[in-house]
Parts: sequence; C-alpha cells; structure tokens
Amino acid sequence: MSATKVLKTTKGLCPKCGAVLPAEIIEEDNQIWIVRTCPEHGVQKSLYWSDAEMYKQFDAYDTVGKGVSNPQVHVSEDNCPHACGLCNNHQSGTLLANIDLTNRCNLNCEFCFANARACGYIYEPTYDEIIEILKMLRSQKPCAVPAVQFSGGEPTMRDDLVKIVQAAHDLGFKQIQLATNGIKLSRDKQLVADLKNARLSTIYLHFDGVTKDTNPLINISRRVIENCREVKQGVVLVPTIINGKNDHQIGDIIRFAKENVDVVRGINFQPVAFTGAASDDDVAKERVTIPDLTKRIEEQTDGGLLQKYFYPVPCVLPISHLVEAYTGKPQIEFTSHQHCGAATYVFINEDGTMTPVNKMIDVDKFFEVVNHMANKLDDTNADKKILNKYVALVEGLKGFRKSLKGASDDTYSSKFWKMLYQALVKQDFQALKEFHWNALFIGTMHFMDNYNYDVSRVKRCCIHYATPDLKLIPFCTYNSGHVFREEVWKKHAKPMEKQDELAELD
Repeated sequence: MSATKVLKTTKGLCPKCGAVLPAEIIEEDNQIWIVRTCPEHGVQKSLYWSDAEMYKQFDAYDTVGKGVSNPQVHVSEDNCPHACGLCNNHQSGTLLANIDLTNRCNLNCEFCFANARACGYIYEPTYDEIIEILKMLRSQKPCAVPAVQFSGGEPTMRDDLVKIVQAAHDLGFKQIQLATNGIKLSRDKQLVADLKNARLSTIYLHFDGVTKDTNPLINISRRVIENCREVKQGVVLVPTIINGKNDHQIGDIIRFAKENVDVVRGINFQPVAFTGAASDDDVAKERVTIPDLTKRIEEQTDGGLLQKYFYPVPCVLPISHLVEAYTGKPQIEFTSHQHCGAATYVFINEDGTMTPVNKMIDVDKFFEVVNHMANKLDDTNADKKILNKYVALVEGLKGFRKSLKGASDDTYSSKFWKMLYQALVKQDFQALKEFHWNALFIGTMHFMDNYNYDVSRVKRCCIHYATPDLKLIPFCTYNSGHVFREEVWKKHAKPMEKQDELAELD
C-alpha cells in the first residue's frame, strides 16, 4: 500500500445522515478518495476517482468562473449546499437549464430521480409558469442561458409539449433538448415531426444497452431513431452505466451510435449515482467513475478510442474567451468542475471506421492557439482593436495549420482545416454544419451522490434546474444531498387522481 497523500480540502456529506462535513481529497494506491468524519457515524471514506494520474491531468483545467451578476438568492455567509437559488457564491453561469414539465411517467424505473407513483402526487407546472421560467433564464446576466432541456417524469406525457418547445425557440434558446424514454415518440411519428418543426434541437434518449437484458426498451429506441431519421431529428443516447450490469456493452453502444450517425449526434454516458436507498456494498460493487468508463471505452473499442483522448469540460474555455474578445460581448463560460465530466469527438469515415479528433489535430496546441488569439484581441486600446483582429486572425490560421496532423487532401485533418478557413476568413459556417454531420460526440457526466459529494463541485455546477419559484438549483443539490427536488415538487404538488398505466415493453 502506498502512502496516503492529502491533495485538497473541501466539504462533503456523511452518506448515512447527510450532514455537511469538512473533507479531504486524498491519493492512496493510485486512486482518489474523499474522507470525512461524522460525529455520529465516524470516518467515511468513499471512492472519488479510480485513477490518480488521470485525476491530476484533469486538475490542470481547474478554472473558477465568474458566476452570475443577478443571483436570485443573496447570502451573507457560505451555506452551500443549502442556500441554492442561484446564490451570490455560485461560481458558474447556467450552461444548460433543466425544467421538469411533469412527474407523470409511463415507466417505473428503480433508479429514476423522478416518479409520480413513488411521490403519491402530481407535479406539473402550468404553461404560463413555464413561460415565466423561460423568460427568467433568458434574463440571466451577464449571459442569457443558451440551452434548455425539458425533463420529468416523462415530458411527452404533456399535451402542450410542442407549444412549449416552440415558445422556447421564440424566446431565443439556441439549444432545446427533450429528455425522454422514447415510448411515445416510438408510436407517434407526427409528434416527432411536430417537435422538429417547433425547433427541437435534440432528443436526449435514455439508452442503457443494445440487448433486452440491459435495455428492455431497445426495440422502442430503434423505432424512435427510425422516426427521427424520417425528419432528420438529432438524437443523443444517454446510458446509465452500472458496474456488473451493462458496463460490458459500452463499446457496443458506441458501435450502435456509429451505425446510426446520420441520426445519433452523440452519447452521454452517465455513471450511476446512488440517490436512492443503496447499501455500502451496493455502492462498492456497482460504482463506476469517469476513469473506469473511459478505460472500458478504450478496451471495448480495441484501442480505437484511447482514454487519453478524453478532456474535461473546461478545456473549451479558451473558445469562449476568443469569441468574447472578438465580439466584445460576454460569453457563456464552460467553468464546471474539472472532475465532473469528460468528452471527445470522433468522425465516422465512409467505410465505417472512426477517426478521433485527437488523430486530426494536436488538441493541446489547438487550444494554445485559441488562447493566443484571445489574448491578442484582449487589448483595451481602441486604436489597436482592428489591427489586433487582423493580426490575431493571421497568427491563428498559421497556428491552426501547425496543429493539424497528417493534413493530406483526403483526410479529415484537411477537411477540418478548410472548415476553419471558411468560418474564420469567409464567415461561411455551412462547412461547419456539413463537417459536424459525420461527427459523433462521446462524453460522460458523473452526477454526485452522498458518497462522493464534493461541495466545490456544486459551486461550479453549470447544469441547473429551474423552478416555478424562478430559482436555479445545481443538478447535484436538486437530486442528491439536500435534494431540493422534493421541496420544489411538494410545494407545487396536486393530488394524484389515478396512476398511469405502465407501457408495454415490446
């Protein structure tokens, strides 16, 4: 056993009683653990990340954001995670806002955050309440919230869903997503078409595997994809990964997405969060961390997609800085905690093989160039602004060219270069759209539970829930820890008149 090394101090939770406690992030045997001592339940030591080397690599992207300038809640002291709203201590703006449209559902999944049967009441904001929530999101400063996801329950249970999606588009949201189990969309082609016409961007489809034993809804999922193919509606697959249950099909899920890349725009793997009544043994047996997931991806793609190809979410922050420096307008910053998620892109060739973006460009060098361009533009001298834009563009194009790998005429590297040239020099973004059509996003976001809860992650969260009280609550305080979801839903609850029937799993 290697010596224990304390890397950081933070606050965590006792997984037994939920008390907020001082915590240490430690390295031991090449793994990362969070340790806290509860006066009632003693020392609690939980796995945080399974690979210390990868943890440290991601730590290089630690960047604290600016938060919002018009928080809904003002507190005089740091009471995280119990004073959410957002409060004035929060360190990231809202990148994506979730709005629960209902807690009604046509399934009864044991791991689901939200289920009307278990609650015993109905939570369903009115259309007018939802419009007020959307307006609140667009009024966030310094940047309006650009993306919204409608969730539940099962949001397709609402008859006014299309009207809600259209309203979100009309209010200026650039990305509109629908989180769904797909049952209704598999049976109602017209609903799929209507949502597409209302400017729905992405269907966020629950998808736990490629066989019935891992994914009882696999046939339903296939029909959803066929219905989306008819109207060119993009889909992102969302698998909940549980060790020993479906982690052996991670590679198969990627191959399924690759075979349907004309419809499937990405995969967002979500390692299971133990938000229900899990035992310590269950957690130890079924836990999957981000390094576990990316290692399985490498193994199950036969080395086609290496673990080292994955980068943390804040890696794209230089792009926000560049756009802000170029336009002079504040931009949304991807300042989520560096250990919340990881992602990469692959491009699907005509023969069905994958080319990871890392084989096309030197990713680190690419972002260095972007940073250099932003710094060149970030000059307060007005007389130099125009000249600096020209110099930054020329130097940037040279730098981008040098960051490419194997840029022969028939490679994706060459196509990537041409796309950059068209976008930056000619302001023609059609090439970007066409290039993206054969691209597949592969990412993971590990939401927290009381075992691996880290308050420093909560403060940096950029995925929030918006409530009828016009508050914004970080994902991991809404669904775990304090569990604001229960408070919000109960406050706005209506009596349940009847149970929804379970859908037939055909």
